[in-house]
Amino acid sequence: MKQILHNKYILLLIISLTWGSSFILIKKTLPVFDPYQIGAFRAGLSGVFLAFIGFSAMRKMTKKDIFWIALSGFFGNFLVVFIFPFAQLEVSSSLAGIINALDPIFTLILGVFLFGIRSKSIQYFGAVIGFIGALILIYSSGTESGESHYFYILLLVIGSALYAVSALIVEKKLKHIKTTELTSSIYTIWMIPSLIILGFSGFFTKIDYSQSATMEALGSLVFLTVVSTTLVMFLFFKLVQDTSAVFVSTVSLLIPVIAVFWGILDDEKFTFWYALGGTLVLIGVYFIRDKKTKKPLVETK
Repeated sequence: MKQILHNKYILLLIISLTWGSSFILIKKTLPVFDPYQIGAFRAGLSGVFLAFIGFSAMRKMTKKDIFWIALSGFFGNFLVVFIFPFAQLEVSSSLAGIINALDPIFTLILGVFLFGIRSKSIQYFGAVIGFIGALILIYSSGTESGESHYFYILLLVIGSALYAVSALIVEKKLKHIKTTELTSSIYTIWMIPSLIILGFSGFFTKIDYSQSATMEALGSLVFLTVVSTTLVMFLFFKLVQDTSAVFVSTVSLLIPVIAVFWGILDDEKFTFWYALGGTLVLIGVYFIRDKKTKKPLVETK
């Protein structure tokens, strides 16, 4: 086990496989659970697991820090766990994984407009290429599935932008807080609202848990929450501490590849335009990676 934890390539593979599999797991839960139940379960149970760290950490923080932590969590760890299941009601898991790769591009662009963060010309070039890829994905998806399908694609784009806003708040307002304490505090703060939503969603009263299909979906949801959101987060933080910013940013390039792989195995439609748009997005992300930047915060998937 120690050998695994000290091998950066094994850690990178575990993290990429787990977070890249999140989209297919969401798909497998949707036939049984609605987006409110999926999102509330993930955020609420993660808060339960991390509260013992979160409450202890927040006792040492100022009210200002807690405000920014709550705001960052609202955008990047609360809203998005509802947005992605809603979008995947009509969008394939592989396409959701590709569009999720827009996170670094939105971080660059919104960093300029919200906080005046200046970047290199090659990074802006990457952002342009990435957005061209996103437009191809949006257009091709809409023309294939009907005009109403655009709404769900735009939900995924908004979700990626919210991840970026959250990361920028952390970068500009919360650098002085340890990453484990930060993330644990975020889930602790949003635990109560999530559990309230879960209680009113019918999760405990309207679902027949005697059915095998229900238990399979519940297993996917538990894995998505316990492993993808909670346990792998700590592996990611270890990778951040032990390697470089460029190496860690490879995760954002591998996640959509894993998502597409699972989608193809599940007989999802994958067109030429998806491949072209996704490739342009990944090329854009590659150019945006800056070898001199500090180690990035990647949101949990």
